[in-house]
Amino acid sequence: MDIRHPLDDRLPAMLRSGRTLRAIFNSLPSPAIVEMCAYAGFDFILIDNEHGSAGLDTTEHMLRAARASGIPPVVRCLRPDIARVLDMGASGVQIPMVQNAEEARDLVQQVRYPGIGRRGSAFSPRAAGYGAFPGAEHTRRSNEGIALIVMIETEEAAAQAAEIASVEGVDAVFIGPNDLSHSMGFGSDWKAPEVDRVIARALRDIAAAGTCAGIVGLTAEDEARYGAHGARFFATVASSVITRALREAAQPGTPTGGRPVY
Repeated sequence: MDIRHPLDDRLPAMLRSGRTLRAIFNSLPSPAIVEMCAYAGFDFILIDNEHGSAGLDTTEHMLRAARASGIPPVVRCLRPDIARVLDMGASGVQIPMVQNAEEARDLVQQVRYPGIGRRGSAFSPRAAGYGAFPGAEHTRRSNEGIALIVMIETEEAAAQAAEIASVEGVDAVFIGPNDLSHSMGFGSDWKAPEVDRVIARALRDIAAAGTCAGIVGLTAEDEARYGAHGARFFATVASSVITRALREAAQPGTPTGGRPVY
């Protein structure tokens, strides 16, 4: 019998591929939305446990939904949750507010098993099939197949983008433009020229280090603008997409173009 491994290990290769990748943040505690994002054609999903309301039980169900529907799942989480979401079978973690290369190196240690890092080894959790896929092969698959994405969200961190991106074991560096803008005193205006210059320089530095550069990309114009500086990984936001669609549906007319939706 062909049993599907619970850990989807495609993501590091995708981030190294050089192609444009489109992901979506989902902060809503819903396995169904994870499946919908997969069927919509996103390359991977970012389960947002930094700003979302999902508990760990629901997060595990969202990871199951991702595996069942064929989309690699990353969990954006705080540092104390890294070990647990990886044991649940996340394909990667995205860690906010990484300030320098030293912090990035420490995160590599937390994400990788001994031989590379210091992640605690256990074969009973979901990532190892509850003991069905134990031992050295699970360690190898995890060390090679789990992605670490670090986030740059302050001007100080952006100035060290090249050093952060050069840390061995960091698979992608994602710029959080809204927090960056706030750190620079521009509030939510992350299109301000001063912020845009910092973003452009950081993206170029990340790309020059040979690491995948990511950023929020809400429109085709955003992708073109940041792609010109080396970004390859663009993320939109599920709640914003849903809210926009609901607003359109609430207007007079027939938003489905007369086609049945049931």
